[in-house]
Amino acid sequence: MKQALQLRIGQSLTMTPQLQQAIKLLQMSTLDLQNEISRVLEENPLLEREDEIAHESEPETETTNQDFSAESVQVAVETEWSDTNHFDLNKPVTRSASDDEFDSFENRTSEATTLSDHLLWQLNLMPLTKRDMLISRVLIDSINPEGVLEANLDEILIQLSPEIEDLELDEIECVLHQIQHLDPIGVGARNVSECLLVQLNNIKQLGGDADLALNLISNHLDLLIKKDRNGLKKALKCSDETLELTLALIRSLDPKPGSHIGDTDSEYITPDLIVRRGVDGWVVELNTDALPRVVINHAYQNLIKPGDKSETTDYIKSQLQEARWFVKSLRSRAETLLKVGSCIVEEQIEFFEKGPVAMKPMVLADIATRVEMHESTISRVTTQKYMHTPRGTLELKYFFSSHIGTDGGGEASSTSIKEHIKHLITDENRKKPLSDSKLSDLLATRGFRVARRTVAKYREMLGIAGSSERKQVF
Repeated sequence: MKQALQLRIGQSLTMTPQLQQAIKLLQMSTLDLQNEISRVLEENPLLEREDEIAHESEPETETTNQDFSAESVQVAVETEWSDTNHFDLNKPVTRSASDDEFDSFENRTSEATTLSDHLLWQLNLMPLTKRDMLISRVLIDSINPEGVLEANLDEILIQLSPEIEDLELDEIECVLHQIQHLDPIGVGARNVSECLLVQLNNIKQLGGDADLALNLISNHLDLLIKKDRNGLKKALKCSDETLELTLALIRSLDPKPGSHIGDTDSEYITPDLIVRRGVDGWVVELNTDALPRVVINHAYQNLIKPGDKSETTDYIKSQLQEARWFVKSLRSRAETLLKVGSCIVEEQIEFFEKGPVAMKPMVLADIATRVEMHESTISRVTTQKYMHTPRGTLELKYFFSSHIGTDGGGEASSTSIKEHIKHLITDENRKKPLSDSKLSDLLATRGFRVARRTVAKYREMLGIAGSSERKQVF
């Protein structure tokens, strides 16, 4: 193939660095944006937090009687950027975001305590011999996070025999019995039956009546698993009322006692928007605590002199231009987020008034048409962005859902259908739960045309089990 050079004239869309930066900031979550702002503040000396500039200017005012605040310095730049020198969309300001940058005592969180740590702490308070403590540590290492002993005692005996002389299985059993009576009661059991028996024996030692429950778990657990109520009555020789009290006691026990110890740290969501009811209706505001207020430091900006071609001046000019692009992109992000959030609230006003059952079907194109933006922009704005409302903190994508036809010829939101399904299942008879087909029929009486397969899909999305699994015999 012969190679040659050709000239060709054409038009193409090119994304400028400013547009790329604006899109990048737009799709960031609040946490990612905070990290990005911190990074840019470290790299660009012309960008400062507004409260830091105010704090630094106060001492100079007292000593020199001159005002060097950001507002007093004249802009000495050849390019007109006066409309982007300040990013202040946080009105009214309740507190500065920089208040959280200091590691105050209130903001410190303790490390999560594991189940092993919790058990070892209790063992250290007991008068155990070194021999028993060594056995205890090996046993605790074999307990999973749910509190179940996974290792076989014979395996532990083989493991410890080289280190402990004349070790017998009964000695390990005795130490395990002590561990099972630590907090939480029943931890270290080898199966569910043993776990429940330990808890029932503890109730009996405290003076509770647990004889019938102990008999049931020890000898008739298979009937309980089969939900054979008549078989249990016959085996225990008790009345319906006594059996119900026994089953209630068993239901109060915890088959996984260790699952409540060692919870991970809670993850907190910082909402980008706040929705509240005002005098004239619903009001949408930017969350002033979500982001720091960023300004351009005019003290550095004032060092630029017209006509100066030095390396220092060129560097400051370059950093100043990047700072203005960044501030402008932040303001654009905030304005777009506020505009989209306001349109969502206007479209879903019935949701805020009546709840999820009144949610309207809405897609990205509906909001894109109203704000005159592309659907991809709306998708970026609504991803990992949250809105604090009187009905909870919700992701913006929550308000978008597909539609279901109604008998009246209109449309209903899939979110509304899910809420109706949730209410129907909540109010159902637990001994005769509603099937997916029955739920479809009940929704039809409310005017919703929903197929059985669609009901099953929505039910699974809600995390609700099928009718056979929801059925309660006891």
